[in-house]
Amino acid sequence: MAPCDNGATRNQVTGFEPFGDDSENASIRTVDLLDERWQAGGDVQLVTGQLPVAFGAAGTVLLELVARYRPDAVLAVGEAGGRASVTPERIGVNEMDARIPDNAGLQPAGEPIFEHGARERAATLDVEGIAGAIEAAGVPAAVSEDAGRFVCNYVAYLAYGLEVPAAFVHVPAVRSEGVATVGAETDARVGGGTSLTIEQLADGLAAAVAFVASNAPV
Repeated sequence: MAPCDNGATRNQVTGFEPFGDDSENASIRTVDLLDERWQAGGDVQLVTGQLPVAFGAAGTVLLELVARYRPDAVLAVGEAGGRASVTPERIGVNEMDARIPDNAGLQPAGEPIFEHGARERAATLDVEGIAGAIEAAGVPAAVSEDAGRFVCNYVAYLAYGLEVPAAFVHVPAVRSEGVATVGAETDARVGGGTSLTIEQLADGLAAAVAFVASNAPV
């Protein structure tokens, strides 16, 4: 979706490409469905993008999208294989620790994102309010205190340092068939399954976008 200047609030929402041995990623599937459903021309303009599952490159694409769209807020979405509800992340941690290589073949082990950066960065949008809005839409949600140390956490840490208010949101690793084979990057237990569908996740994400658009950042 190309940027436009019609006075609407502009929210940028991103998901991730598939990674590991999986051919799907619930985050980009959810974002794509949200984008298909979104009604253009209203008070909230949605701009979307896909991030690579790669340390470094994911941050580069995130910053390029922010520079291109000049959004009023950023919601970055990733998937967590061990979770059954939608979980906005309260913090990003200045550490990269990869159980498996990223899609570029990098596998950092306990390295900082920024050598002299703060240990943690907090979300600059109201994650409790986001979780409440998602629950009000009929989708289970809860604030998370741990985004893992893989590329999702990397993007959360970078997003929480933007001048634009931002939040990172994990969705369960819903698959069109079978279960996710990745996910321990965020949670030790994976493949627990969830009854949620991509359609429900898109409903929850739509509620999150609407909440963010109508509420000031923390």
